[in-house]
Amino acid sequence: MSNSAISGRFSWPVAFILVAIVIAAAAVFVFVRLETWPARTVTQGTEDLERLGKDLRSAFVEIAHLQPRITINNHSFAQEVSPTTELAVVSREFKVKREFLHTWAGSSKRIKLVGSFTVKAGFDLRQDVAVDVQPNEITIQVPHAQILATEENRVDVLALDNGLWNRISNLDLQNELAALPQLARRQAMESNLAGEAEQELERQLDKRIHARQHLRLVFTTPPATEPTPVTESH
Repeated sequence: MSNSAISGRFSWPVAFILVAIVIAAAAVFVFVRLETWPARTVTQGTEDLERLGKDLRSAFVEIAHLQPRITINNHSFAQEVSPTTELAVVSREFKVKREFLHTWAGSSKRIKLVGSFTVKAGFDLRQDVAVDVQPNEITIQVPHAQILATEENRVDVLALDNGLWNRISNLDLQNELAALPQLARRQAMESNLAGEAEQELERQLDKRIHARQHLRLVFTTPPATEPTPVTESH
């Protein structure tokens, strides 16, 4: 019997056995993958959330040097470790003037001041920063921005004139000096410095958090109202 005849007799059974082995192995592989898919999905999802939590924590540390409590889908990633509870995002210098003129029995006293103040706007982070991660969107809940601080840079006295019997008192001067930072704060409110802080926070977070989802800020407190007007001098 020739070698070709022997080869043809034994090749088909061997081929069928090999095909059966391959099919069985593929079925086992698919079964194992299906069995472990939920666990692998949870693990991958947890890893993604942990990475996002670390990115958010790092972003707040870089922006404001503090670590607020960040919660992602009911899982806490970072505890507040700094006593600072405010995040100042933007600051701007404001120049204000104040003039006081009072006449009594024909005698006038006059105070004229000009001051420069740096006003800072940002967020009160005593509330938790809550983060909700969805397939197409990341929602970050923060309080509305507000004016956090008004810092004096310089105050100059342009006029301090006493009347003959109507003299400037210490209380007069203290009242006028106290009115200057209120004027600077009112200017900051009128220029929407708090709204600028909200836009800047969103820009900085979007820049630092590299996620596929769209980033959206949701403000959980009412916006700040206009300050009480400063009483005009007479």
